[in-house]
Amino acid sequence: MSMSWHSETAPDPVQITLQGWLLIALRMPPMMVLNISCLLVLWLVRLIERPLTGAKRPVSGHIAQKIGRLSLWIMGFRFKVTGESMRSPGAVVANHSTWLDIFTLHAANRVTFVSKAEVANWPGIGWLAKATGTVFIERDRAQAQEQTQLIKDRLKAGHKLLFFPEGTSTDGCRVLPFKSTLFQPFTSDELRDELAIQPVSVVYHSPVGETARYYGWWAEMNFGENLLKILATPRQGQIEVVFHAPLMARDFKNRKTLAAACELAVNSGFEARK
Repeated sequence: MSMSWHSETAPDPVQITLQGWLLIALRMPPMMVLNISCLLVLWLVRLIERPLTGAKRPVSGHIAQKIGRLSLWIMGFRFKVTGESMRSPGAVVANHSTWLDIFTLHAANRVTFVSKAEVANWPGIGWLAKATGTVFIERDRAQAQEQTQLIKDRLKAGHKLLFFPEGTSTDGCRVLPFKSTLFQPFTSDELRDELAIQPVSVVYHSPVGETARYYGWWAEMNFGENLLKILATPRQGQIEVVFHAPLMARDFKNRKTLAAACELAVNSGFEARK
């Protein structure tokens, strides 16, 4: 996220019942044990992978995917995937509603997130992002060439790099306009002839009786408070991930037309399932 998106209305107040606190007591320990233990294993695997395979992640990518799937299961989510992930390396672009996207998109596909550099210093999320191999970039035009080379190197290593072109998370009820500047590396001379970009729609269906924005995380919402609310939810809603047909960068005139095509695909899949 590069900025905070603000709704016209304030977030719903968090109210946790006695049943909710009992669910937190049941779900929090296995979530902590799973993520801490698996991330330690992931780091150990990377110590072996790095000297043998460099930037490639033939084993650790599978571990991150398992963390995502098991975390969603512990929290009680139903999880559905529609369409197929592209097999070749490339870029993946998706809408961004919540911190849950980290687990959701790892669960759906073996991806490497691309995020702004300051996320690395965020409590909790920054640690998780670094452990799962997130690529941190400075969104500075002066470093555009350097960032393009970094992306190119990761693609050559076989990574699927995942971007959030909205630039921020939302209330989960909409897809914001895509920022075309994030697509600039895709249309560079070094990448455009070979690069495939797969649009992905992520839809969070709220629990019965709750507002459509139940899982959204935006503006100044507190991460810890939001985490407790979700862990306290008796019966979670469903998460749906929709893979759309990949687009080739060479088929588009410039970054703006490429961004518009990706936004159209993501928004169509999102609106069809809300």
